[in-house]
Amino acid sequence: MINPFYRDIFKPVVDFISALILLILLSPVIFVSILALLIANRGKIFFLQERPGLKTRKFKIIKFKTMRDAFDSSGAPLPDEMRLTRIGKVIRAASIDELLQLINVLKGEMSIVGPRPLLVQYLAYYSEKQARRHDVKPGITGWAQVNGRNSISWEEKFRLDVEYVSRQSIWLDLRILWMSVIYVIRRKGINAEGQATIQEFRGSVNDLM
Repeated sequence: MINPFYRDIFKPVVDFISALILLILLSPVIFVSILALLIANRGKIFFLQERPGLKTRKFKIIKFKTMRDAFDSSGAPLPDEMRLTRIGKVIRAASIDELLQLINVLKGEMSIVGPRPLLVQYLAYYSEKQARRHDVKPGITGWAQVNGRNSISWEEKFRLDVEYVSRQSIWLDLRILWMSVIYVIRRKGINAEGQATIQEFRGSVNDLM
């Protein structure tokens, strides 16, 4: 059961203050990343994409651009693992590409902790229970992130997202934050097996819960 006071009052205030402090403290890392990507991506530094947030309201997520623009003969984008640049691999491995989402947190579109904001087209494939992941703000890190990230199946990812929605509390959020630090240090679960990212979601055969 979600605590409305924690979700609607306490957590947004803590999110804003934390995001502001982190942006200031991590500004040297962000600045160096901007310079590196400025060279590696020929001036293309940022990746902006529309994502569904709380109650599926759409917003533009801000990330560092870790993949180059490359297409096959038919004009379709090449596979992710072929477009991921060397500096992009480093930035992604250290989860630096996610830092700019602190700006989304300052704008009130995201939280530090919550289900990851996924692609808009996935909305059409969610079951009713899977769609509950949008009952809270999306997060930079989340319960599914610290329990496998891209190395687990979509079904398990959504099960963990819905579990977080049901159990959301300050204690769970603190646990997730601590586990996130450990995951970044160990670089666990960044890629699905044999891929740069996880495969696209096209719906589940069975209902999750």
